[in-house]
Amino acid sequence: MNKEMLSSLVGKVIKVDRGGPESRIGMLLSGNEQYLTLLTEDDGIVYYKTHHIKSITDNSKNEMSIDVELPTGFKLIEEADFAGVLKTLEYQWVKINRGGPETLEGVVKAVTNDFVEIVFNEEVIRLSMFHIRNVSHGVKFERAKEKDMQEESKDSTKKE
Repeated sequence: MNKEMLSSLVGKVIKVDRGGPESRIGMLLSGNEQYLTLLTEDDGIVYYKTHHIKSITDNSKNEMSIDVELPTGFKLIEEADFAGVLKTLEYQWVKINRGGPETLEGVVKAVTNDFVEIVFNEEVIRLSMFHIRNVSHGVKFERAKEKDMQEESKDSTKKE
């Protein structure tokens, strides 16, 4: 993927891939030649390796939307490459390859240029870096409508 093309889509809601288990709709937060960062409703922040992405769809009529916002003060992981993102996630709970039979969850134990070690229950799984398509970590965000409804209910109970 071209960094300039991705930069032009930052802040827009896009669809990564046309379909299948890895396809997601979300707001593009950042992107470079190695990976892009997508904010999704169901999965929170997902980091996609760009060389596994087959297509990116931008709806010119703004019909695609998401109902989630980043909390104030949230800091994105911004590394030069995808391995750097994984190294930042060491000792955190992650979900790798979010869709399909190759989904893997666990705590990142170690990251090398060739593989990542994930600990899940009593297993240590070594996954080839080449085959990692995307990763997300334990951070999920409130949907904007739910947040507004919670604030409205708090306001109405205060008035009573």
